[in-house]
Amino acid sequence: MLRGMRKASSNWLGRIVMAVVLGAIAVSFAIWGINDIFRGFGRSTVAKIGSTEIGVDQFRQLYNDRIQQLGRELGRPVTPEMARQFRLDQALINQLMNDAALDQRARQLRLNVADAEVARQIMADPRFKGPSGQFDRAQFDALLRNNGYNEPRFTAERRRIILRRELLDAVGGDLDPPKTLAQAYNRFVNEQRAADFVVLTRDKVGEIAPPAPDVLSKYFEDNKFLFRAPEYRGLVLMSLTQADLAKPDEVSEADARRYYELNLSRFGTAERRLLQQIVFPTAEEAKAAAEKLGETVSFEALAKERGLDLKDIDLGLLTKSSIIDRGIADAAFALKEGEVSQPIKGTFGTVLIRAVKIEPEQVKKFEEVAAEIKQTIALDRARNELGSLRDKIEDERGGGLKLTEIAQKLNLKAQTIAAVDRGGLDPEGKQVAGLPTGADVLTAAFASDVGIDSEAVQLPGGGFVWFDVTTVKPARERALDEVRAKVEERWRDEEVSKRLKAKAAEMVEKLKGGTPFADVASADGLTVQTTFGLKRAGNRATPLSTSAISAVFDTPKDSAGSAEGASPTEWVVFRVTDVTVPDFDAASGEAKRMADQIRRSLSEDMLVQYVQRLQNEIGGTVNQRALRQAVAGGGAGDENN
Repeated sequence: MLRGMRKASSNWLGRIVMAVVLGAIAVSFAIWGINDIFRGFGRSTVAKIGSTEIGVDQFRQLYNDRIQQLGRELGRPVTPEMARQFRLDQALINQLMNDAALDQRARQLRLNVADAEVARQIMADPRFKGPSGQFDRAQFDALLRNNGYNEPRFTAERRRIILRRELLDAVGGDLDPPKTLAQAYNRFVNEQRAADFVVLTRDKVGEIAPPAPDVLSKYFEDNKFLFRAPEYRGLVLMSLTQADLAKPDEVSEADARRYYELNLSRFGTAERRLLQQIVFPTAEEAKAAAEKLGETVSFEALAKERGLDLKDIDLGLLTKSSIIDRGIADAAFALKEGEVSQPIKGTFGTVLIRAVKIEPEQVKKFEEVAAEIKQTIALDRARNELGSLRDKIEDERGGGLKLTEIAQKLNLKAQTIAAVDRGGLDPEGKQVAGLPTGADVLTAAFASDVGIDSEAVQLPGGGFVWFDVTTVKPARERALDEVRAKVEERWRDEEVSKRLKAKAAEMVEKLKGGTPFADVASADGLTVQTTFGLKRAGNRATPLSTSAISAVFDTPKDSAGSAEGASPTEWVVFRVTDVTVPDFDAASGEAKRMADQIRRSLSEDMLVQYVQRLQNEIGGTVNQRALRQAVAGGGAGDENN
């Protein structure tokens, strides 16, 4: 489990994949539900568990949505190659089957949740809160509409999510990790090592002669898959955003000034005052105290007479809007600096207020922010136009028009791309310009086909991208003559790596035989370097590669080893010189954080076992052929595994 923890946090995509897999155990259920759309088992079914069936079309859409969601979270597209390498399709089908199994068990146990509790949780969801911090009905409706939901369907799915969580909380619970495990995890995370090392580079293996024709040919045949020409697609893209529709030049000066006056706080800081306040139980006492104020009795002395010190009367530095009692606020902000108010009838008694210090408001002039205001108003006005124009585009597509025709008819822009692969490269290996950012349109396009009216891809922050697939050029095997230079370059790199590895092994044997490291290094014109404070993860300044660090931690103190460097054409030889075992204080903050991490991991292990047991009891089937075809965008088969 410890090694799994390290691997899961070693790189950005690993963390995302682990999050997806843990999501499959319902550790972090998504807000948007899906199970109620599964209908009809047969040739178009990806999986079935109990009475729930998962269709090819539904799975394909969810798979594309998941990849786009991950891309938005990462701020970069997740390519299909990455998705396949980390088996995101399997993670998603596991999540869907786990959800279905939990829903079925909840029904078997006749569990339910009151409507009032469902409503309370929805209204407490921060995604549905407006600027005031309260539930915003308009925002709730907009989010549901943008995600293709209506209120009854969303409420039903939220109810299912609550019941799943109740089941999982009952199983996982709060587990206290054994002290031995906590100590082992602490050592795994915080153990530090020092090492001497040298880096062997390709110049240490001498000149490598070009491969003989038969050698190169055999290498190419053995590794032909590495040099395949990818699938290319011709596309027409048409995007529509609020920014595209915004017309700031059409916003009048009067509208901009009105917005400025109503939103002054957005363009600077409001006036603030350092205030002191003395509260009196009656108006008469307040009046008598006010009459005593003058040259002989100060505000502080008056407070002292009433048994109050400075901290009792200090209200702090406040804006007018932060004072709840409007009468006191008006009086306090009408005072000059140093002036004391007349008695003011407040909510909790009659008060005297003193303005100790005044910080004037700092607001930008209208002329400084006019362009920004007009753009804001224009974007807001474009929001309604965006929805209306989107409907027009969909109507035109339903009428059979192509995107190029729609763009011409509605005065929009359409981009034609002659050929692009899944990674966004053209046949020359250059990045295709103009691809939308923040939305993985290519994944959706490669899951579609020529002549298919695909759904628009939603852009972050609103907006849509429509695409037409115009051509499909399948992936193919390349002939050696097409890629000879690349094949020879790769062959040479592998030869360099083999020779460096062999040379590193020779150096390690000399070190094991007792030859000083400096002598071993100088024989090859190398200088021994030293690194301190290495940990298994989180090293920022070390020159050692991840694989070299891993090897250092697999090697005993005073022993030598080797590992691949930052690239296959580098190799590292090292000797571990020091191992520092960390202390363990169970009461420390770090130990408590580790205990929480272990507790979550143990809980997740139990949840995995519970959900697997559920699936075994209920019975589940995955149609692997249909799953592969759903991911690839093809038709369904009926091969069940």
